[in-house]
Amino acid sequence: MTTDQTSTPADGFSYTLTRTLDASPAQVWQAWTTPDQYAQWAHAVPGSVELDVRPGGAWKATMQTPDGAEFPLTGTYQQVAEHHRLVLGMDIPGRPDPTLMTMELTEQGPRNTVLTLSQTCETEEERDMAEQGSGMLLDGLEGFLGDGARG
Repeated sequence: MTTDQTSTPADGFSYTLTRTLDASPAQVWQAWTTPDQYAQWAHAVPGSVELDVRPGGAWKATMQTPDGAEFPLTGTYQQVAEHHRLVLGMDIPGRPDPTLMTMELTEQGPRNTVLTLSQTCETEEERDMAEQGSGMLLDGLEGFLGDGARG
């Protein structure tokens, strides 16, 4: 995994995570956009994941930390380009506009996909927390795809 961090206070605090996965873009896309598959690798509470994967469609999931704490996440899909790009808007309490996270998939052969996840946050602390959470997500996805659990 590679990680890039840029601190540009005028535009926010950004990070980019990149992973090369042993799966096709279609398999990665399915894992990210199918509720039962997403719940298996994303540390979500069973039954809490709803994904309406289309521009303007809503998504929600209740995530569970390793110590058992639960926190709900909600948002809407901003852009959907099947097997290539997904832009998620995440609702942040007290903010009028969602925080955007972009996932891009680049095929590197029949069984290799480069996944790039990026986000810009308002504060350095928010960025660091989001980056840590995104890293955990990618660890889970990599394990899920590596276990042959794909459909």
